[in-house]
Amino acid sequence: MQNITLKVEGMSCGHCVNSVEGAVGKLGAAAKVNLASHSVDISFDESKISLAAIKDAIEEQGYDVV
Repeated sequence: MQNITLKVEGMSCGHCVNSVEGAVGKLGAAAKVNLASHSVDISFDESKISLAAIKDAIEEQGYDVV
């Protein structure tokens, strides 16, 4: 398992949290959003999911991974 923290701009509310955590969860990874720091802590199996796929899933929800 790999653990990473991504900076994500545009998140401001509970809906944002649900959108990001849900999108990452559908890929088979675990995500925990921190609105105060505009970050997402993600745990994933790098042999099954790529970091690029995780970033794409977040950006498809309308947020910017920086």
